[in-house]
Amino acid sequence: MSRHFRHYVETDPERVAIIEGDTPVHTYQSLALAADRVSQVLLTAGTQRGDVICALLPNGADMLVVQRGVMQLPVYFSTINWHLTAHEISYILRDSAVRIFFTNEAMAPTAREAVRLAELPEDVLIIVDAPESEQLSLRKRELTAPDGRPVTSTAGTRRLYTSGTTGHPKAVLRPLPTASVADQAQANVARATLYGAGHEDGRYLSVAPMYHAAPCAYADQSLDLGHTVVILPKWSAEAALKAIVDHQITWTYMVPLMFQELLRLPGARQTDVSSLRSVIHTAAPCPPHVKRAMIDWVGPILMEIYGGTEGSATFITSPEWLKYPGSVGRARPGARVEIRDDEGELAPAGVPGHIFFENAALAFVYANDEEKTASSRKGGAITLGDIGFLNDDGYLFLCDRKADIVISGGVNIYPAEIEHAMKELDGIADACVIGVPDEKWGETLLAVVVTHDGALGNDEARALEISEALRQRIAGFKVPKQYEFVAELPYSEAGKLLRRTVRDRYAPNGAFSGQ
Repeated sequence: MSRHFRHYVETDPERVAIIEGDTPVHTYQSLALAADRVSQVLLTAGTQRGDVICALLPNGADMLVVQRGVMQLPVYFSTINWHLTAHEISYILRDSAVRIFFTNEAMAPTAREAVRLAELPEDVLIIVDAPESEQLSLRKRELTAPDGRPVTSTAGTRRLYTSGTTGHPKAVLRPLPTASVADQAQANVARATLYGAGHEDGRYLSVAPMYHAAPCAYADQSLDLGHTVVILPKWSAEAALKAIVDHQITWTYMVPLMFQELLRLPGARQTDVSSLRSVIHTAAPCPPHVKRAMIDWVGPILMEIYGGTEGSATFITSPEWLKYPGSVGRARPGARVEIRDDEGELAPAGVPGHIFFENAALAFVYANDEEKTASSRKGGAITLGDIGFLNDDGYLFLCDRKADIVISGGVNIYPAEIEHAMKELDGIADACVIGVPDEKWGETLLAVVVTHDGALGNDEARALEISEALRQRIAGFKVPKQYEFVAELPYSEAGKLLRRTVRDRYAPNGAFSGQ
């Protein structure tokens, strides 16, 4: 049997596709019809091969409807973090040359302002849940679009944003697929089988923000497996545990912070979660004691993937991890991992160096950033900037994360962007933002700041003033929680900020050790 979304639409149209909270909102048939209407609206709007479609949408069925409708056309789909300000979103809209921008009524004020700041025509915006009388509503657009499934030979793909060398996010840009939508679905089924989610009687729990790469991809992938997707509007350990029990969830995706919060729930470890067959985790290093506690509770069903938006490198099952605690696994099928020293030479087993990997999915560039693209390559392999080593059996251990990125609660935060915003504020001469250890979030942000008037030490009033000013420019989760005011920051003779020197002084124990 060829398993894919349309197979279930045709053979079991009343199968429940999406549940929001406890309410079924789509069968496979109704989801297919809704996605087809989105596709036809895009085609009626003149969307061409290679155009970029953006979405600023909350966790929910609308995100999956839009994603299905977009990606059955040969175009790119960019999901936007709903915490971003209108100013930040406007950069993405301009950088992507967005063709159509989906949002909902709750987020429409921010979306409208972003469109204005990007100097785009207002009708680039489509509001998915607005009434038919609203000029920008999806329903109004649907009235003038044809019915039926769109005629297309190839599928679309995601165009997701990651850090740029200038502090702005950069898109990971891959060639459009040459495969059909059905063929892409078969690849989804194969990947799901690798990490224990290939069963047909599945129920997937979506708890992480769907603007991120993995959460949205796994939810969409579930539909090619014939599964029911249960979506929570936002993360809550209590709500997640209740959903696992009530809906007899068979697989889910989480980050280590979520594990910690689940384990802290009173009585959680006595709760019967035996319906679970697979729990995938990525995004941040998982403290060994946390992972061991999760395995003791839910069983040896944790599946860890190491990689990034650019692609995945390694994979490890729970039995393998118990044999090699702290490892993030061996090269996954079709991938190759190598460690190179500072001179670019291959490092022997056990010796830390720069992690490089390659797989078939790495045919990409960072859009509009040739320097970042070139600096990430070594032959056919790329690096995310992480440091690690391979043991004699080929298992990868992380020693340190890439120098600049801070991972707080499983979310990547890019200091260059924050520093750029800080330096635009009156009174600030220089700034360096680093991650410092935090028991709950893994890391939080510390800003080491040089002011024009020479403030020193811990000036709480000045720190509050800077924080309030930053909140007008960047999302709240990017605003530093701590500040230290200094006379100057260390630089090399070449004029490069010595970020490691700052980290060694203010966060000497901040590096993650996988052992």
